Amino acid sequence: MSLIDEDRVDLAATFESLTAEAAALRTRVTELRQELVALGERMNVISTALNQHGPGR
Repeated sequence: MSLIDEDRVDLAATFESLTAEAAALRTRVTELRQELVALGERMNVISTALNQHGPGR
C-alpha cells in the first residue's frame, strides 16, 4: 500500500470516528435538554406549591 493510500485509509477512519462521536454527542445533548425541561417543570411545581402554602397563607 502506498503512502497516499494509507493517508486515505487514515482519513476515512478519522472521518468515521468523528461521525460516530458527533452522533453520540448529539444524542447526549438531546438527553440533557429533556432533563432540563423536566427539571424546569419540577421547579415550577415547587414554586407554585411554595407560593400557595407559604407564610401568611
